[in-house]
Amino acid sequence: MTDAPKTLPRAYTPSKGTELGIAARLGLRTLRKRLSGKLEKAPDLAAFRRFFTEAVGKLSPGTLVDAKLVDLPANRAPWTATGIRLDAGDKVTTFAMGRVDMAKPLDVWVAPPFQFWAKVGDGPVFRGTRAGHSYVADHGGDLSLASYFPGEWASPDGRLGTDPADFAAMGGGMLAAVLVWAVPIEEGLLRLAALGDHEGLVAGELDRLRHAKAPPAGWKHLWYLGDSETFFRCEEVGRARAIGCVTHRDVAILQYDVEAPLEPGLMLEWQWKVDRLPTSLREDSVPSHDYMSIAVEFDNGQDLTYYWSAALPVGTVYHCPLPTWKDKETHVVLRSGPQGLGTWIAEARDVHADYAAALGGTIPGKVIRIWLIANSLFGRDRGESTFAGIELVQGGQRIPVG
Repeated sequence: MTDAPKTLPRAYTPSKGTELGIAARLGLRTLRKRLSGKLEKAPDLAAFRRFFTEAVGKLSPGTLVDAKLVDLPANRAPWTATGIRLDAGDKVTTFAMGRVDMAKPLDVWVAPPFQFWAKVGDGPVFRGTRAGHSYVADHGGDLSLASYFPGEWASPDGRLGTDPADFAAMGGGMLAAVLVWAVPIEEGLLRLAALGDHEGLVAGELDRLRHAKAPPAGWKHLWYLGDSETFFRCEEVGRARAIGCVTHRDVAILQYDVEAPLEPGLMLEWQWKVDRLPTSLREDSVPSHDYMSIAVEFDNGQDLTYYWSAALPVGTVYHCPLPTWKDKETHVVLRSGPQGLGTWIAEARDVHADYAAALGGTIPGKVIRIWLIANSLFGRDRGESTFAGIELVQGGQRIPVG
């Protein structure tokens, strides 16, 4: 196994040639899947519509207050009104099915749960962790729904921070069922399940209500990416404060607030065991940018994120290829390839030295957060890892993280 780099080069900006090379590989991969009959079929939205239309009609009187089916074309910028007005305390379940094609010839598409967002009145925006999501409204207002990518929220009330015209290039869409219950949510779902199910959506929401994984105490999700079940506390013998990670067709960022002056010798230490990488491709292009990492956020808005690459050489440093992240995130390849997967490895990085080498310029004043990142949105493969013993260390003083 190649050792982690002692010093880093200056970060590069991924080239258009890299993007085109990955696109060509994905195009060939998609063609082979299509010819072999292994290409995943688009969801059957007509069957989804039929199931919920018929099921709502069969539910016993007094089960529902309201119900709607809402179309969310991918090329429509947020937001779409549902025609449902909620009061504080109303009990709601939504189900969403469909997919948004970012690059159909490359089989790159995004599906619920990440793509499907909601807000009541002026917000805040929120999403579920699966294709079904139930909640009790904590304030009143008109319920609106959104198909999110390629957008990014600029404020918690759902104002876009990206150009609404970007949505015109998207294909496909989603169909959402909105159910407002007159009975307790679980009772309503059980009544619905007694009438059947569609693609396991109802069973999945019942399971989520009973068994959803919560983030570890002290960590919070980055609000404009939303909640997830990606990261969770786990027990690992001899490993302090272990956090498991399973990512599949989703993206999540957990944040932990810290405050440490960014001085020479400030170290980030952790142990990790990466069992499965979420891609087999180099990650410095948009359609292949799937990875799991630990990151340091600074008070100037920049972050350095350390990860295990599938194909890039150890010591590679580059600015994020995503348009809305390229000016604030820098990726550092600490490990690469299959050798060492499934084994615990201890890491220690001089954060001050890494920032100076990779980004240069004025050094920020302090570290303000530690992140855990997992993305499998584009390739939709599965990634698995565990992090433990995360600490900031300066002059013998240790700051435990998480």
